[in-house]
Amino acid sequence: MSIDSLRRSARATVSGFPRGFWWLWLSTLVNRTGAFVLTFLSLYLTQELGHSAWFAGLVVALHGLGGVAGSPLGGALTDRWGRRPTMVTMHLAAAACAAALAVVTSAWAVATVVLLMGVAMQAVRPSINATIADMVPAHDVRRAYALNYWALNLGFAIASIAGGAAAFLGYRTLFVVDAVATVLCAVIVFLRLPETRPEAAVDKCGEPVAEEKVSMLTVLRDAPFRTLVLLNLLVCVVFTAPWIGLPLTMAGQGLPPSSFGMVIAVNGIVIVGFQLLVNKLTDKRSPVVLLTLSALLFALGTGATALAGSSVAFAATVIVWTVGEMIHVPTNAAATARLAPEHARGRYQGVMGMSWAVAGFIAPIAAGAIVGGPGPDVLWTATAVIGVLAAVGYSLRLRKALADDEETAETTETEIRTAVTAVTAVTAVTAVTAAKSGGSSDATAAEQASVSA
Repeated sequence: MSIDSLRRSARATVSGFPRGFWWLWLSTLVNRTGAFVLTFLSLYLTQELGHSAWFAGLVVALHGLGGVAGSPLGGALTDRWGRRPTMVTMHLAAAACAAALAVVTSAWAVATVVLLMGVAMQAVRPSINATIADMVPAHDVRRAYALNYWALNLGFAIASIAGGAAAFLGYRTLFVVDAVATVLCAVIVFLRLPETRPEAAVDKCGEPVAEEKVSMLTVLRDAPFRTLVLLNLLVCVVFTAPWIGLPLTMAGQGLPPSSFGMVIAVNGIVIVGFQLLVNKLTDKRSPVVLLTLSALLFALGTGATALAGSSVAFAATVIVWTVGEMIHVPTNAAATARLAPEHARGRYQGVMGMSWAVAGFIAPIAAGAIVGGPGPDVLWTATAVIGVLAAVGYSLRLRKALADDEETAETTETEIRTAVTAVTAVTAVTAVTAAKSGGSSDATAAEQASVSA
């Protein structure tokens, strides 16, 4: 492929969006570039404040618990207040929490601030997703979500590198920088982003038409959307498990902590380097096919972790489920926007966001308990089974609800079969690679043993 064709492909990937979308994209990049709190919170609690690792884990879990409440709250405010007021308010609230962490030192105060920060950070996401659905044409919504997710990961990668380099300044200084970056994000939204909440419908006489009131209970009564939320919860549990289970599994095999750092860094590198390419390859594909494929990739990547025996093999598994992540996140957000009525987009995105927060709270606890109990092989077998169940659910339960007008059931079924065949082929190659890696590791271990003897 020539350089000119690559340029044309990149231009096509980012073209066609309104100016407001790019201001929102910039605000996401700025916000995540200064996201130092979550990156260094556990180190701050254990190294500087002297708390136990158990307490640090509890505080991080409280952040996720705050997100469970923040997501539906943000969804309701998005539909009532508007997109921009909700974003500005919650960004400022998150900035205040980040600044407070640079001051408070008692255990209860830190836990309370982190809990409130979880509420604020998760509450802003429904308004962001609803804004994208409002301003971007329906056929470009998934591409827009993919670009915004790319900005989020690009900013997080910059924050991790910059934060590590600036750690000598002290954790409190980094938290203040986080607060300043979040305030700057709020300023960008306030000054440059227009309000996109759909105006109330009017009748022929120009009088406003009463819209059907939508509560969280109403949203949950939407059967196709409820199915989408439950399946997303399953996928999120699989996606979250490696962040706790993988370092424990690698440590159990005698690999040093630095190995995990290099392996998990592959996730961010792949997303930053290849998100635009994956988006180009999957553009215009059936959402059911993409969701099914992503669930299978999650199942394959996490399940193959049980076969890995070296850092290279573990990194290969991360690549597989990272591709699933790059496909799933924008497709799921676009499917949510598609099923939501215009006047209830915030609530729908809020309920969907709650499934991410619930998984972020329960999956780490479950993963740690399983690795410490039955063992890591049980964890990775369970994630593989859950991923496959989610894939079956997508292909059987959502085919009609997410089908395009011009898309036939036969076409979707054919694409699903193709996706399953592709994943099966990748499974075979990965199994062979893992076996070779394991064989090489065993041979190396035997050689070292003979030398020692």
